[in-house]
Amino acid sequence: MSQAVQSMMNRREMYKYQDMIDLPHPVSRTHPPMPIQDRAAQFAPFAALSGHYEAVRETARLTEERTELDEGIREELNRELRRIQEQIGSGDAVSFTYFVPDPKKSGGAYATVTGCVKKIKECERVILLEDGTEIPADEIISIQRSSQ
Repeated sequence: MSQAVQSMMNRREMYKYQDMIDLPHPVSRTHPPMPIQDRAAQFAPFAALSGHYEAVRETARLTEERTELDEGIREELNRELRRIQEQIGSGDAVSFTYFVPDPKKSGGAYATVTGCVKKIKECERVILLEDGTEIPADEIISIQRSSQ
């Protein structure tokens, strides 16, 4: 079809509705107009896959593998814990780096916490800091005391 014919057909379609173009907008007598807030809600995005975004984000979240320490390093950490236990109440701050397992997937993350040791629960193998933080002794990979 030529461009001239196409243009002529478009004009004919336009004139087809010419009688309605200048008419006022119809307003129903039985149905009041919808508030603008409700009209906007009609066009809000629809989440057909609810939870999909969160699942993708969880899958993309990276975790670290737990580092296995050899016996020599493990023994040095135990000696340091005994020294710290002897000095509980001195007010010295201690920094612990330990592994926190991820509750949703394999692996986890390493966290570093600094504080004063309140108590070492030997039976449970847990270090309790004065702020209430509990650190599993078997997950510790590094201990640094502020004053040695």
